Amino acid sequence: MAESLNFDWVPFYREVAQKLLSYKDNRATLVAEIKEVFASIGLALSKLNKRNDATDIDPFTVFGLFNKRALPETRIKIMTGLAQKWNISAAVPQSLLGIPVIMPLNAVFHPFEEDDTPNISLLWRLFEVALSYAESNDAAKRAELLTLIDSAVNMRSNAFGKVTMGLYWIAPETYLNLDSRNRWYIFETNKLPTDFVKTLPLYGQKFSALLYLGTMEKIRDFLKTRGQSFMEFSNDAYQYSEEVNAIIAGEDGNDAPPPNDGVNYWTYAPGENARLWDDFYKNGIMGIGCNELGDIRQYKTKEDIRKVFQEKGKSSQSFKNDTLASWQFANEMKVGDIVFVKKGTKKILGWGIVQSDYLYDASRDESSYRNIRNVDWKVNEEKESPDKFAQKMLTKVTDYSEFVNQLKELYSIDESGPEIEQTKTASPYTSVDFLNEAYMDEAEYDLVCNLLERKQNIILQGAPGVGKTFIAKRLAYSIIGEKDENRVQLIQFHQSYSYEDFIMGYRPTESGDKPFEIKYGAFYDFCKKAEDDDGNKYFFIIDEINRGNISKIFGELFMLLEKDKHGEKIRLMYKNEQFTIPKNVFIIGMMNTADRSLAILDYALRRRFAFYEIKPAFESRGFKEYQTRLDNPLFNKLISCVKRLNAAIKTDSSLGKGFCIGHSYFCGLTPEGISETSLDAIIEYEIIPLLEEYWFDELDNVNNWSDQLRNSIR
Repeated sequence: MAESLNFDWVPFYREVAQKLLSYKDNRATLVAEIKEVFASIGLALSKLNKRNDATDIDPFTVFGLFNKRALPETRIKIMTGLAQKWNISAAVPQSLLGIPVIMPLNAVFHPFEEDDTPNISLLWRLFEVALSYAESNDAAKRAELLTLIDSAVNMRSNAFGKVTMGLYWIAPETYLNLDSRNRWYIFETNKLPTDFVKTLPLYGQKFSALLYLGTMEKIRDFLKTRGQSFMEFSNDAYQYSEEVNAIIAGEDGNDAPPPNDGVNYWTYAPGENARLWDDFYKNGIMGIGCNELGDIRQYKTKEDIRKVFQEKGKSSQSFKNDTLASWQFANEMKVGDIVFVKKGTKKILGWGIVQSDYLYDASRDESSYRNIRNVDWKVNEEKESPDKFAQKMLTKVTDYSEFVNQLKELYSIDESGPEIEQTKTASPYTSVDFLNEAYMDEAEYDLVCNLLERKQNIILQGAPGVGKTFIAKRLAYSIIGEKDENRVQLIQFHQSYSYEDFIMGYRPTESGDKPFEIKYGAFYDFCKKAEDDDGNKYFFIIDEINRGNISKIFGELFMLLEKDKHGEKIRLMYKNEQFTIPKNVFIIGMMNTADRSLAILDYALRRRFAFYEIKPAFESRGFKEYQTRLDNPLFNKLISCVKRLNAAIKTDSSLGKGFCIGHSYFCGLTPEGISETSLDAIIEYEIIPLLEEYWFDELDNVNNWSDQLRNSIR
């Protein structure tokens, strides 16, 4: 493997690290030189502090300047500028294999609000000691290194994935990056032997520097037996995660498991009438029957499982429930999920947290089930369920939030505790992923990110079909760095949406003694969750934001929408409670500019939001590449016609650019699936009805453009 992969970045990074040491006591000069480099290569330097007048910087943030999620050519351009400024003799790398990258809005390692000399000095000392320890393996340096790593991880805005990434950049042969991809690859994919993974100090434990170094050293020794370096290992993790993401996106046609988006909730019956519950509770496992399947991992799709049930049972029935339960147990349930044990339709016996991936144990007796998972059962206490259970062995109930909340209340389950928190993982998602999917160029992406950082609230406005909702969620994921559904929530405003839905209000109950009680709304719950996790960014997305009565929905919180008011407290209407919009909450609204029924937004709202127009992306590099891949003459003619149509819409005095036809109407096609029939359906059932709405009193225009669209594919 070493011969086939090019890690030419390692000597360059090593020399840059040594060069930076010379600036340890001359950091103002370092900042000035970095500014000169960015000006010389024509790139805007990211803000290094809130006032954008920084004179101090830490060395890991310097490395972050060319290790942010950006196009490779942009990163290489920055490295080239620094190499020329500092006379770096090592060649500027052209291959970026095995290099983890950091989120653009989280690329500063010291507290962002101001120049913080003590923290920056601590990071310089960590940098110096880490490089020294990489060379000497000195015991005294190791002891200091442990203290410094723990201190850096505990700085505001840092986390262990970020700090270990910085250590890997400066000495990749010595330090292992534990970013989200590598943690997932190590602990969740079975790519490393399970028995070995269980011996790692960080297995199931919260991070500390001591456990990190122990884990790093054990993995390094293990990799030596395979002839691998940390760089090769990190590249393997990246490549495999990309393969899994492609499967999740449905690119291979298999029934792939969904992204690992956080905790899911399940109800589960341990055998008929819960006959195996005592045994499972005692042994810390759960299991399902379906022994006729053998090892469920051998089946590529649900249909493969169904066929076995039908063959073994000599029946043509659908076996729908057994098929789904088997598939979900082996492929969709994951470490960290919460399982509620049921008996019959109204009894709940306890709950636990899934601790292992699916296991097939052929040595177990068939009557006790061979398809198992390890579970940390927390409670064995029978209670009455708040609602009837489905008559199924295994049911995923995550989407039934009210029912899940009732079950959690029965056992006072608090998900802010460390046992739940440490198991939350999500699929990595970078700005490169965003740029590949959203048909937006890098400059636009950087601008939107900067607007969101500056105002903390943004409204994406645009014509129908420009992909506002699609972009909003992926924008949030790209800033977070992973597809973490726990930190992104999407709702939609409408004319009947109220403060009671959004913040809190009285709702009827089933109790005669207490006919009404206060129920919390979506934004209240979201802010409370973000408040408990102030080191991470949270994104609240509001579709059709201008369909709601904003001042009515936000009520007394309207004043807190301004960025400088985040963190301030105000008394709530329904409750004697001081409430705030946390500083780590970002709001992304979406607005359709072609909806005639919408009222004009008031100036008070406009002052609190940045507005960015999402335009049809027919001329973007991403869409053109998509068009080239389709390689279909009819599609090309149709797109040319739509461009002419948009030009006419822009110049129409009753319409304008806000009514243009978006590109998303034409996305999702494949070279195999595209045909005159599929294009005709888009024209007849999506585009022409829109034109009839636009020109409801100008039928000549409708007929003219309808004919042109139809003729373009004939």
